[in-house]
Amino acid sequence: MSIGPEDIRKIAILARLEIEDDKVEKISGDISNILSLVDQLQNANTDQIEPMAHPMDASQILRADEVTETNQREKLQSVAPNTEDGLFLVPKVIE
Repeated sequence: MSIGPEDIRKIAILARLEIEDDKVEKISGDISNILSLVDQLQNANTDQIEPMAHPMDASQILRADEVTETNQREKLQSVAPNTEDGLFLVPKVIE
């Protein structure tokens, strides 16, 4: 697939990008090369390849969900200008 300079100018307008005229040709060539590589990948035979969730077959190790700090609510709210039922009260900012 080939993308011409006029296509680049249209895409730039739609994306609200400013591309200098002297760079349009280079960008057009670069994007055409990228799309050519995508076409090559699309033509690769993957019939015998099993889908995988991660290329390294890694799993995420999560830490245990344990409380590590003491409750300091009373101390923190003692210096707050306005609280109610354990909650910080703030001025209304949205009408």
